[in-house]
Amino acid sequence: MSTYVLELSHINSTKLTLAGGKGANLGELSRIRGIQVPAGFCITTEAYKKINSRELDHLLDELTHFKAEDRKQISAVSAKIRMIIESTPIPADIAEEIAVYLAKFDEHDAFAVRSSATAEDLPAASFAGQQDTYLNITGKAAILQHINKCWASLFTDRAVIYRIQNGFDHRQVYLAVIVQQMVFPQASGIMFTADPVTSSRKVLSIDAGFGLGEALVAGLVSADCYKVQDDQIIDKMIANKKLAVHPLKEGGTETQPVSPDQQKAQTLTDLQILQLARIGRQIEAHFGCPQDIEWCLADDVFYMVQSRPVTTLYPIPEADDRENHVYISVGHQQMMTDPIKPLGLSFYLLVTPAPMRQAGGRLFVDVTNMLASPAGRKTLLDSAGKSDPLIKDALMTVMERTNFIKPAPDDADKVPRSLRSQPPVENDPAIAADLIRANQASVETLKQNIRAKSGPELFDFILEDIKELKRILFDPQNVAVIMAGINAASWINEKMEEWLGEMNAADTLSQSVPNNVTSEMGLALLDVADAIRPYPAVIDYLQHVKDDGFRDGLEKLDGGPEARSAIDAYLDKYGMRCVGEIDITRTRWSEKPATLIPMILSNIRNFAPNASQQRFEQGRQEALKKEQELLDRLKQLPDGAQKAGEAKHMIDQIRNFAGYREYPKYGIVSRYFVYKQALLKEAAQLVQAGIMHEKEDIYYLSFEELHETVRTRKLDGQIIPQRKEAWKRYEKLTPPRVITSDGEIITGRYKRENLPANAIIGLPVSSGVIEGRARVILDMEDADLEEGDILVTTFTDPSWTPLFVSVKGLITEVGGLMTHGAVIAREYGLPAVVGVENATTLIKDGQRIRVHGTEGYVEIL
Repeated sequence: MSTYVLELSHINSTKLTLAGGKGANLGELSRIRGIQVPAGFCITTEAYKKINSRELDHLLDELTHFKAEDRKQISAVSAKIRMIIESTPIPADIAEEIAVYLAKFDEHDAFAVRSSATAEDLPAASFAGQQDTYLNITGKAAILQHINKCWASLFTDRAVIYRIQNGFDHRQVYLAVIVQQMVFPQASGIMFTADPVTSSRKVLSIDAGFGLGEALVAGLVSADCYKVQDDQIIDKMIANKKLAVHPLKEGGTETQPVSPDQQKAQTLTDLQILQLARIGRQIEAHFGCPQDIEWCLADDVFYMVQSRPVTTLYPIPEADDRENHVYISVGHQQMMTDPIKPLGLSFYLLVTPAPMRQAGGRLFVDVTNMLASPAGRKTLLDSAGKSDPLIKDALMTVMERTNFIKPAPDDADKVPRSLRSQPPVENDPAIAADLIRANQASVETLKQNIRAKSGPELFDFILEDIKELKRILFDPQNVAVIMAGINAASWINEKMEEWLGEMNAADTLSQSVPNNVTSEMGLALLDVADAIRPYPAVIDYLQHVKDDGFRDGLEKLDGGPEARSAIDAYLDKYGMRCVGEIDITRTRWSEKPATLIPMILSNIRNFAPNASQQRFEQGRQEALKKEQELLDRLKQLPDGAQKAGEAKHMIDQIRNFAGYREYPKYGIVSRYFVYKQALLKEAAQLVQAGIMHEKEDIYYLSFEELHETVRTRKLDGQIIPQRKEAWKRYEKLTPPRVITSDGEIITGRYKRENLPANAIIGLPVSSGVIEGRARVILDMEDADLEEGDILVTTFTDPSWTPLFVSVKGLITEVGGLMTHGAVIAREYGLPAVVGVENATTLIKDGQRIRVHGTEGYVEIL
C-alpha cells in the first residue's frame, strides 16, 4: 500500500504521524457504524517530506532561534518559506497517485482540501484554526495547487507563533492534506459534547447556522445555540442570522444575505437537534473523551466533517461512585493555585484528614457530605463566607438545585474537626509561646533522628514522624488558639459595626501582634539590609551576582563576613520557605538563596536603618491607640461598662493569639524541608545506580512509588516522562473554585450595591484607602518595587511577605479573610483587597489606582 495517499476508510488513530490529527480523527469517524463522513482520501506526511531544498533548510534553522515576541522576523521568514513551498511542484509520482484517487469520483465533483498537521487535534493541544482549509475546489490542477497551499499554511505567522508558545519543534511537525467530497449543506455548525461555558459533561451544546460552517468558525455570523441534557432540549437561543456562506458553481464560496423570513427562524428542528445530539454522544463514546465536532446537514442527512478532543476542559476530580459530588479547590484556600507535583500531592494527602481528590495536578475537597447535613452545610457556608465569598456563592447555587445532593441526617461528624466550635482558651499569651517552643523542639528532634536513616527505613521513619506532625496540628489546644484569634476578630468586627458603626475595627487591632512568624520574617529581612547597608563593596557585589553560590564570594570583601553572617542567620530561620511552599518539591530559599538578593537591595534602597523596629513599634502604637479609642467610645453607650469589658477581653484575645495563626504552616514547611533533604540523598543514590536521570525526577513519583523504587531498585522508564508531559498540560489549566462531578464549574459572584460604576470588586481583608502605582508582578523574583507602590498579583503565600514591607497596598486574584496575605496585610496596616478575579489583566502595570480596603473594591484613576 502507498505511503503517499491513503483512503480515509483505511486510516485510524494509529496513523497520526502519517495522516495528521484531523486525518486520524476523520478516519476514526468513518469507521463508526451509522456515522456519515464525506468520502475522500489523505495525502500523507510522507508526501509533504518530499519538499526540501537547501534554502528551505536554512530558513527553518532561522525560525528555530526566534521567540514568540519576534513577530516581524517570524513574519518575514515564514513568508519566504510559504513562497518556496507553494512554488515547488508536487513530485510526478505523487501527483499521478492523487489523480488515480480523483478518478474514483465524478469529474464534476467539488472537494474540500483541508490541512491536517501532526501536532493538531491532540488531547493536550488543539492547534485549532492554525492551518488552512479550502472549500469547493474543482479539477485536478486546482486541487494540486491547493494541496501546496495547505502545506504552505503550516508556516502562517499564527501557526509558527503557536508552535513556539507550546514548545513544538518546527522540523518535527508535518502536514498531511485531506481531500474530501464537498457537501453542499442547508445548515452546518459546531457541536461540543461538553458545555464550553460551564464545562458540564452532561450538557451538550450545538451552534447552528444556514449554509457552510466556515462562517461560524471564522466568526462572521451569529449562530443559534441549543443545549441538550439527557436527551432533552434544555435551552435554545435563536440568533438573528443575517449572512450565510454558500458555494459557487464555478468553485469557491461567497457570503450571501439570508432572506428576511429566515433570519430569525430556528436553523434545526427539535427532532434534528436531538438526532444530532445522539450522534454527538455516540462519537464521544467512541473517542472516550468530550469532543468538538464540525457537522453539516445536506438532504436531511447529518455529515460529520471533523471531531477533535476538547482541550480546554478542567479534569473532573475522581470519585469512587456514580453519585453527584461537589468539590472545592484547596489551592484557593492555600493561596497556591499552581499545579503540585506528585510527590508534593502525596505529602499533602498524608497530612490532611479531609476527603481529598486530585484533578489537573491540584487538590479538591469533596464537600458533598457536609452539604448534605444541615449542621455541616451551615458550618461550611459560614466558613466559606468569611474566607472566600465566591466559593460560598457558588455553593449556594449548587444547593438551590433540587435533588443534586441527597439530604443526610444531621450529624456532627460531617463537620471537620478544624471547623467545629472549640472550647474556650485561657486568655494567656504564654499559651501560644509554649506551643511554638514545643513545635521547635519537635523539629530539632526530627533533624537529629533522621540523619541515621536511609533506604526503606527512611520512608518508615518519615511516616512515623508525620503522625507527630498531625498530632501537633490537630492538638485541640493548637486548634483552639487559632480559632480564638479568628473568632475574636469576627466578634470585634461584628459588634463594633453594630454598636459604633465602625467597619473592620479588628484590622487596626491586629497590627504588630506578637508571635507572628511570617510578619517577623519580612521585618527580619530589613535587619539583613541594615547589616549590609554600611558596606558599599558588598552592595555593589550583590547588584551583579546571579549565582546561588554568591555567599562564598562575600568573604573577600570589606564587610563581607558580616553580610554573610546576617544572610546565613536569616536562611537558618527562614530558608525552608519559598513560593508555593505547600508543595514539598518547590525550590526553597536555602536551595536558591539568590532569590533574596532583589528584596535585600530593595530594602537598602527604600528604608532607613532600624526600620524593622520602627515599623513594628508604629503598628503596636496604632493598635493600642485604636483599642483605647474604642473602649472610650463604648463606655459612653448604655451598658457601656459591660460592652467595654467584653470588647477588652476580645481585643486581648486578638493581641495574644492572632499572630499564632501563621505558625502551624511554618511548622509544616520546617518538617517538609528536613524530609526533602533526606529524600534527595536517596535520589542521588538512584541517579548513581542509573535508575533515574536526575535527582529531581523523584518529584514526579508519589511517596509510595518512591518508597517502592528505593526498596526494589527498579522503575518503569516511561513513568517520569509521562508525568512531566502531564505536568506541562496542568500548568496551562486554571483551576476552578468549585466544580461538580459533572465537570461543571460553578462560578460565584460578589453581592454588592452602591459601588462606583467602574469598581473592580473583591473581598475587603485589610482596612484603609490608598492610592499609588500598580505593580503587576507574577514572579516574586521580578519584583522591582518603590515605596508607595501597590502590589497586584495572582496569589501570595508567606514567601511574599518580605515584599509587603515595601508596598502600601495589596490586590490578589485569590485569597480570603484568613489566608496568609490577608493576615500579614492587616498586621502591617496595608489596605488590601483579595479575590479580585482577573486582577492581573484588568489592572495594567504602572496604572494609578485606588484600593478601598474597607469596602473591598479597586478603582483605576
